[in-house]
Amino acid sequence: MSWLEPEPFLRGTAWRDGDRPVRADPADLARLPWDIAERAALPIGVRVEFRAAPGTTAVELRYRAAVPPAGDELRSLRHPFALWQGRRWVAEVFAEPAAEAVVRLPLPPGGGEFTVHLPEGQAPVVRALRAVDGALSPAPPRPRWLVQGDSITEGWWSTRPARSWPSVAGRALGLDPVNLGYAGGARGELPLAEQLSRLPGELITLAFGTNCWDRAPATPEWLHATVRAYVGLIRRGHPRTPLLLVSPVLRPAAEHTRNALGATLTELRRAMERAVRDLAADDPRLLLLPGRPLLGPEHLADGLHPNDEGHARMARAVAAALGAARAVPRA
Repeated sequence: MSWLEPEPFLRGTAWRDGDRPVRADPADLARLPWDIAERAALPIGVRVEFRAAPGTTAVELRYRAAVPPAGDELRSLRHPFALWQGRRWVAEVFAEPAAEAVVRLPLPPGGGEFTVHLPEGQAPVVRALRAVDGALSPAPPRPRWLVQGDSITEGWWSTRPARSWPSVAGRALGLDPVNLGYAGGARGELPLAEQLSRLPGELITLAFGTNCWDRAPATPEWLHATVRAYVGLIRRGHPRTPLLLVSPVLRPAAEHTRNALGATLTELRRAMERAVRDLAADDPRLLLLPGRPLLGPEHLADGLHPNDEGHARMARAVAAALGAARAVPRA
């Protein structure tokens, strides 16, 4: 079987920089903080989705990736390629870091639709794919769900990319999640809202705020105004798209501790939620999911980021809220 171009098979993509899927507009990077531009170069959430004809025994992916220099502790880290069929994990294959390589994933008999979750370390780029003993075709497109947030949205401390809350909720709802989570970011950067307004999508979720407690300290008044401005900019390009805002989940060390400007995370969360409720009075497709009740301390891996069970709990709550958002009729 000859090699196939990857573009029709890729999902979870936002923008492209040459042949690389990237997570911020490459023509508009100069307005973004350097840390967000750096995180946006990683292919978080990018997947390969295909239909395999009966008799297809495996799929092969040819890819390239950065290789850490000698002495780097990441040089020996193997890359996991995870195969899923619908909501069921099928198999995982580990590949050694290589500038260019081919990985083969055996398929179960009978054919069907499959998803390959790519490793996120070293920014792999799929260059081609092909069937072994059969044929492949692109999986049908699903509604695009734009998910913007911080390291929790990016999937930190989930054990695999497929276990992050956007991935889990996307599978549950039959959506194509586009992961625009930026570790350390999501501090109310308005150029990101403008980029999001230009990106096609049928659903939008915003999940941020915890980095406004310490990484870029904010006051409740500033965050209230920023949420209003952020939503307003998104609405310029998506005036009737269902938009869900998830306020910060539990962060025990920050809940009642004042930041450099005198605000607790509890106060910042309330300001965000108040801004959404104010706007929702005239915007019935804008919904709020309060984040504080979603997780307990036992669902945090490090006091901040969810473990797999925490990600699963967030996914269930977001999926339920998005179901309600999709049920609101368009004006």
